Amino acid sequence: MAKNCLIVEGGGFRTSFTAGVLDALIVAGYNPYNMVIGISGGAVAASYFLSAQYNYCLQAMMILVKDNNFTKYRRSLGEEGYMDIDFLSEVAGKKVPFDLSKALTSKTKENYFVATDRLSGEAIYLSPQEGDWIDCVVASCTLPFVTKGRHHVHGKEYFDGGWSDALPVQWAYDQGARSITILRTRPSGIHLKQSWSDYFASIYYRTDQQLRDTFAKAHERYNDSLIFIKNPPSDVVIKEISPRKELHSGVYSYSKKTVIRDYRNGLDKGLQYLNHWG
Repeated sequence: MAKNCLIVEGGGFRTSFTAGVLDALIVAGYNPYNMVIGISGGAVAASYFLSAQYNYCLQAMMILVKDNNFTKYRRSLGEEGYMDIDFLSEVAGKKVPFDLSKALTSKTKENYFVATDRLSGEAIYLSPQEGDWIDCVVASCTLPFVTKGRHHVHGKEYFDGGWSDALPVQWAYDQGARSITILRTRPSGIHLKQSWSDYFASIYYRTDQQLRDTFAKAHERYNDSLIFIKNPPSDVVIKEISPRKELHSGVYSYSKKTVIRDYRNGLDKGLQYLNHWG
């Protein structure tokens, strides 16, 4: 059976836009997807979407925004990193509890969070289950040099999936998806150049060819996905939900005001999508 897939792009605090879109879908009771793929911050938003917890993703983000200990520059070169990613587990477990039982009983049966294998540098598509859901989310969100750099799931080390497959549209197609909706945190069609973090990481890991290439070619893989989206095979329909222009929040830069503005923008885009497709 052809699969109807939702891909939820990452983007750090740009995920507030994503939260707004998905909240619009939650309120409308709209979930025609039998396959959901989340990447980095998109894994967090996808989790609350699958559990149909309206406004919970925004609440979780606002806790991070308001917490003075979540980001500290003096930790940047230490074990914890600039962002305390393990705090995310506490937020999802206690402060804004993620309803795992509802997510597990969602009609969306195929769920994947993209992470990067620490040894090979290759994309791994983790399938979260009852005992490891939050660990899979944290693994997908763990940014080298920004957070603690790696996270263990079942004895293996992973970091952020955005470096190995930030827009896994080709992979979704290869798994049988023939209707693909991509929820973006960047305006549609914008090709990337190598970022400072990609360049720095490729130099840092220069003695490890596999990891060096993972970082050095991350933007190329992203741009290849954009080419696939623009020129898809004839047997697949691809839809995009994306902001019209760059969001107010960044991956690492944010404030309470920018998060709220991007969330409201997302709500509006979600309603537009429902009006057209729902």
